[in-house]
Amino acid sequence: MATIFSRIIKGEIPGYKIAEDDNFYAFLDISPLRIGHTLVVPKTEIDYLFDIDDDKLGEMMIFSKKVACAIRKAYQCNRIGIAVLGLEVPHAHIHLVPMDSMEDINFRNPKLKLSAEEFAEIAGKISREVKL
Repeated sequence: MATIFSRIIKGEIPGYKIAEDDNFYAFLDISPLRIGHTLVVPKTEIDYLFDIDDDKLGEMMIFSKKVACAIRKAYQCNRIGIAVLGLEVPHAHIHLVPMDSMEDINFRNPKLKLSAEEFAEIAGKISREVKL
């Protein structure tokens, strides 16, 4: 059975796309820590990030860097934090979180509640800044 991330990529369930290429897909986290919190996933379902082929993992980091630069342009912050966690979805993913302090990337923090319109606006603002 396809993961929820694969279903988002295929358009079977709603998602807020930021960018994609042949191998990777970036979209907004629906339970964000901060405005602009984005997930980057390989289009191929691989459960564990470090099971990704070395070359593809390097490409994924370069793709993530381009998305991170776009987030930072769209939403001014000190840094874009990166986190790899996620046992809840068996599909490797990288969290990109805008940060002004270390506390901004604390996954125990309450998640933001945003409307569909707000998500769409955020996705549009970031995606316009992506340079693939």
